[in-house]
Amino acid sequence: MSNDEFRAALSRLAAGVVLVTAQEPPLDEHGRGEDAGMTATAFMSVSLDPPLVMVSLRNDSRMDDLLAEQPLWAVSVLTGAQRHIAGRFSMKGRISDRLLFEDIPYIRGEITGAPLVGGALATLECRTEQRVLAGDHTLVIGRVLTASLPSADDEPLTYFKGRYRQLG
Repeated sequence: MSNDEFRAALSRLAAGVVLVTAQEPPLDEHGRGEDAGMTATAFMSVSLDPPLVMVSLRNDSRMDDLLAEQPLWAVSVLTGAQRHIAGRFSMKGRISDRLLFEDIPYIRGEITGAPLVGGALATLECRTEQRVLAGDHTLVIGRVLTASLPSADDEPLTYFKGRYRQLG
């Protein structure tokens, strides 16, 4: 089986779209670390008791490197109207994350300090429990510390056959 065959087969699996965010540790005791964000479609619930979720990160990506040293992170489940956010944080060769967050409404998580996208379907704050190497990705399993439903009635953003889509 080729990589293209594998990719084509799995593109038939619809997935929800999330923005994973974290804050870099500050360089000194007087500052705040820079925010980082990454679009993900490989995100899922793992356990109800304790509440655990998992995200798959490409090995040696900025988010993989950051979550290897920063155990606190957050997830915003994006709505269909937030497609531009998903596209912005999934661009190759993108500008700095600081500029990517510039005109996106968000609040800071009470526990993680990470950005939580305003108007998301749901937001979660997490602490890494386990990291599992799996081929060219790392599976990061996080304990959910907080969960909220800012826009629970909107439609979700999904990813199917290589494109962002809305239900309905």
